[in-house]
Amino acid sequence: MPNTPLDRATVAVTVKRTLLAESRSPLRPEDVPDDEPLKGGLLQVSSLGFLGVLLRLEDELAVSLPDDLFTGRVFRVVDDVVDVVLRGAA
Repeated sequence: MPNTPLDRATVAVTVKRTLLAESRSPLRPEDVPDDEPLKGGLLQVSSLGFLGVLLRLEDELAVSLPDDLFTGRVFRVVDDVVDVVLRGAA
């Protein structure tokens, strides 16, 4: 997706698909609410798995997620991940 501006909907679907794959869940991205916890009823993402998710998102969406994006942040729900990816794409 080089040179293509990323919109929130595209990023959200990609984030959800990647989190579902990490959680080994058969659900579809549209089945996951934006406020779904990363470690809750539908998703089970460990801290190590979360790092892998971030690397896959960088590759798939052609964004850079520098370390300073993570300073002072807590990732609890899907939307937290979407927000940081959009900041990296900006």
